[in-house]
Amino acid sequence: MGQRPAQKRIEALTTVRTQLVHERTPKSREWRERSLKSLPLGVPSSFQDSPPYPIFFERGRGSRVWDVDGNEYADFHNGFGVMCVGHAHPRIVEAIAERAAIGTHFAQPVAETTLLAEEICQRFQLDQMRFTNSGTEATMDAIRLARGVTGRDKIVKIEGSYHGHHESVLVSIRPGRDNMGPREHPASVAFGKGTPADVTDLTLIVPYNDAEALDGLLAAHAGEVAALIMEPVMMNVGIIDPLPGYLAAVREVCTRHGVLLIWDEVKTGATIAHGGAEEVFGVAPDLKCFAKAVGGGLPFGAFGGRGELMEEVAKDGVPQLGTFNGNPLSARVGLVAMTEVLTHDAYKELNRLNDAQLAGCQRVIDAYGLPMYTTGTGAKGAVMYAPSPLRDYREYAGFDAPGVDADLSYLSWLYEVTEGVFMTPGIDEQWTLSVQHTDEDVASYVHAFETFAREVTGKDLVELPDAATPASRDERGSGGARLSGLPR
Repeated sequence: MGQRPAQKRIEALTTVRTQLVHERTPKSREWRERSLKSLPLGVPSSFQDSPPYPIFFERGRGSRVWDVDGNEYADFHNGFGVMCVGHAHPRIVEAIAERAAIGTHFAQPVAETTLLAEEICQRFQLDQMRFTNSGTEATMDAIRLARGVTGRDKIVKIEGSYHGHHESVLVSIRPGRDNMGPREHPASVAFGKGTPADVTDLTLIVPYNDAEALDGLLAAHAGEVAALIMEPVMMNVGIIDPLPGYLAAVREVCTRHGVLLIWDEVKTGATIAHGGAEEVFGVAPDLKCFAKAVGGGLPFGAFGGRGELMEEVAKDGVPQLGTFNGNPLSARVGLVAMTEVLTHDAYKELNRLNDAQLAGCQRVIDAYGLPMYTTGTGAKGAVMYAPSPLRDYREYAGFDAPGVDADLSYLSWLYEVTEGVFMTPGIDEQWTLSVQHTDEDVASYVHAFETFAREVTGKDLVELPDAATPASRDERGSGGARLSGLPR
């Protein structure tokens, strides 16, 4: 376990790097002030309101983005994981132009909707699926279907998880120590205002990585619960991996209690593997939800699963509607992304780059003695700013274990953004690589991270282990940049 740097040093460096952000991005500040007059918080989505203020972007190409001040960044945010195809990918640009030239919306089926549905079903092991326009809509429709099929009103979600902003899942996303209840019986805590208490009470809460707690909860509410919705890999808290056997145990518990299992793959689908979480873990849920990377960069969502469940939509028993569902422009782009860009070979390269980035960051952590660790797979990865692997939200929040260090996480982000790397703002996020990222981009990320590590610890440049010889995936890498020669 590494040693935490002195708080005074962390605060002093935070002041210095915040000032550097101000010096580099005056036009972003101007746009923020202007936007505050017409947009609450000055942003289109509240998640985009991040300190010291949102950085306004102008354009992107390949693995790079430019802000309105002309600063260039290697992009590891990638639009919360949407842009796994990278920016302005030539085939995506062509697909948009081709479809726009012949019509972008009819509210009638087109060939692309069927072709994309066939690809999604084959790729993610679904019998049938339906389109939506976002991850929020996908989880909303999947939960409605589960309730319609089972005739039950209650659902279960994982404490600390996020599944969109509809009322059924705006529950216990960031509960505090004073209102979360005991671990044995977590409380259902509304996230913000506007959700009726009766709706919140229909959502029961259980910790991640605890199949025994799930079993007990379902037994206590026998015959009342329609479904459990969960991320197979928890990604609203950086990345928390499922413990060995956990997902298989969850599958068994849900089956035994007659409860449908819904996987929210909005973040994992088309990022961690070609076939998503089922390919990685070998466990099949009843329904899956998709958005983000599956759409290739345009607004998109989908859900699907077993045929006997989807039949309830076909029989018009459970309504599933939407003017823009299967929009021709989104369908064309999604089809190209799924069949031509995010191919099997693409995931081999994404894994190679991600392993190199994880290994590079882990070498920095070890060399400078920092209380952190790395984790990730496919296009997704993270430095977790906690001294040991976390298993659930309560540990992440620091309630049941030393959690994520918010001050160190934010300072690291400040270093990245001022060193030409744009990482997702917020301590609860992770990086996403794209098919257009290169070894140079990985080296730039690790370089920025080492600059942070060196200055926050106050150590001279440390000779890092040679990364020229590929390591196994268990050792977090297949190569990476040699950092010992980097300038201070």
